[in-house]
Parts: sequence; structure tokens; C-alpha cells
Amino acid sequence: MASLTEQIKELRERTGAGMLDCKKALEANEFDIEKAIDWLREKGIAKATKKADRIAAEGLATILVKDNDAVIVEINSETDFVAKNELFVELVNKVAEALLTTKPKTVEEALTTVYEGETINDLIVNATARIGEKITLRRFEILTKKEEDQFGSYIHMGGKIAALTVLENTDNAEVAKDIAMQVAASNPQYLSIATVEPDFLEKEKHIQLEAVKNDPALANKPEQALAKIVEGKVNKTLKEICLLEQVFIKQSDLTVAKYVANNNTNVVTFVRYHVGEGMQKREDNFAEEVMNQLKK
Repeated sequence: MASLTEQIKELRERTGAGMLDCKKALEANEFDIEKAIDWLREKGIAKATKKADRIAAEGLATILVKDNDAVIVEINSETDFVAKNELFVELVNKVAEALLTTKPKTVEEALTTVYEGETINDLIVNATARIGEKITLRRFEILTKKEEDQFGSYIHMGGKIAALTVLENTDNAEVAKDIAMQVAASNPQYLSIATVEPDFLEKEKHIQLEAVKNDPALANKPEQALAKIVEGKVNKTLKEICLLEQVFIKQSDLTVAKYVANNNTNVVTFVRYHVGEGMQKREDNFAEEVMNQLKK
């Protein structure tokens, strides 16, 4: 009789399923490979793993808030068409619920976390089998606030952009949402100038210095004047990328810092997800997308 290692190897080759899924299938079927194959197909695992090389850069981001905890999560699909699918939306919401209930630390830990009798990976694999596209849990973050603090959340473009904020010592949900809208719209990289990484600051100074040196209009300026110009350009960049320094989108004569101060609060932290940012995108057009769905 073949060893367990050999059986797992054969099962992987025949189904494309992962090692742990193959081991689980064999154990659940008295180490009968044919039954294990059927079991994997029934679970949708074999079908799901064959899609592992597909590009999944569409999808949805959502936010779930419960008492003093909140989660922001991004789950990807291959096409925007599927991202609007009711089954996919249900999956995203259920995964958010599972994450907020179990509070894993990483995506890897999350996938093995059991919620209502299934791992989150099982939920995703089963949804992949039903929907017919590669689906992945890309990222999530769980925030915990103090009792006296306030969450703000904002979902834009039906889940393409999600922003979650925490404001301190306030129960003003409207102000917290305003800041979440600001984060969604302006995509800040840092909370304040004080939180900017030194490496980023040095790099920006170098970039602006080289730009000034290569500007013919500034060729005859003294070094002291050039230093002032560089400083001004760096400060302009910082005002664009630091949330508290940004112009408040609802009232252009205020910075975000001034707006929250006027409302007797301050921003503790924020998280912003833009679905698919930094990922390779598919090149399908809409007509091809529809046809692909009809074929499944």
C-alpha cells in the first residue's frame, strides 16, 4: 500500500488541490484516492485550485463595526461582473463577520480560522466553486477603539473604496464619517507630518532638490534661495499626503486638523482600501466578461 506521502502526491497531481486539502480528503475517505477525488470535487476544492494562476484584481472592500471593534476587508475576484454577484457579496459579508468574531492576526491565520463549522478558506473555496472564478482574501485590518472614541466608515463606488477612521473622545458619528469620506477621497499616506517615515522625507527632499537644480528658470538663484524653494516644495507634498494637513474637502478654508479641533476631537488612526490597487489587472472588455460568465 502506498504511503500517505505518496497518496497525497498522487492526489495533488490528479486534482491540483493543496497538500493540506489532499490530506484532509484522504483522512475523510479512509485513504481511498478515488473517493478522495470525489470528495474534493464535491467541496469545490479541485475546481478552485485549478484557477490558482488566474488574475484576481477586482472585487469588493467592506467594513463591519460591532461595538468597540471594526474590520475592513478586501476580497478579490477576477471580474467586476462577479463582484456584483449576490453570492460574492454574501461571501464578503460573511468573511467580515468571521474575521471580526475570531480576530486573526494575518491572512494566513485567517484562512485556517474556523467560523460556524467552516474555515474561512472553506468559505472562499466553496464560493469559488459556485461562482466559477478565482476568489482570494487579499487583506484585512481589525481596529479596536476605546469606549469614549468613535468609528467612522465610508464605502464608495459600491465597495471599490472603503475607509475606516477612529476619532478620540467623541460620540459625533457625523464628524467621524466626514473624516472617513476625506480619507476615501484624498488617499492620505500618513496621519500627520510627525508620522512620516524619515526615509520618505529624505527621498522627497532629494527629488525636489534635483528638480530645482534641473530647472533652467532657477539656474541663477543663490543656494540659500534654492534651499527655501526645496523646503516649500517638500512642505507642499507633506500637506497633500498627511491627513491632518490636508484641506478639508467639505470646507476649503479649513485643514482636517482644524476641522476636528473645532469639533473637540482628533484622529487616532485610519485605514483606506482601494480594491486592486497595486495589482495587475485583466484586460477583458465588458462583452468578453459577459460571454465568459455565460460559458460557466
